[in-house]
Amino acid sequence: MPLPVNLKLPAKLQHLEQLIDFVANCAQEHGVAQKKIGEIQVAVEEALVNVINYAYKDGGGDVEVTCTLDDEKFIIEIIDSGFPFDFLSLKDPDISLNVSEREIGGLGIYLIKRLMDHVEHKREDNKNTLTLVVSTNQSKSEPHPDNVTKI
Repeated sequence: MPLPVNLKLPAKLQHLEQLIDFVANCAQEHGVAQKKIGEIQVAVEEALVNVINYAYKDGGGDVEVTCTLDDEKFIIEIIDSGFPFDFLSLKDPDISLNVSEREIGGLGIYLIKRLMDHVEHKREDNKNTLTLVVSTNQSKSEPHPDNVTKI
């Protein structure tokens, strides 16, 4: 399958599994390690659930997922034209607190940032684009501490 490839579907929970499988299949076809594919699936699921639940106030709209291979990087873009949401503006939850003491929300975004090697967000042309980058270099195992960029 030539890259980039994309899949655009209505932003509905019934399409969640299809979108996640699409990304996992792209990653597998391009040599991403199986352990890393599992992490990609978790991160993509978290991001897509946010789009499905919050991007469109009236419940109508699409989400597009694009996969690209660039050098030693597998790049996933999740694009919606919903409500402007700066994914990276939220502060990380204080995971040192007991669960009952933590504020609700933000854990999924924190998880995405920890699982991916690099995360970017931009808002252009009335669209949110969340970019998730994974190194395909097998020796890379931990995300870089400065892996988040706001554009």
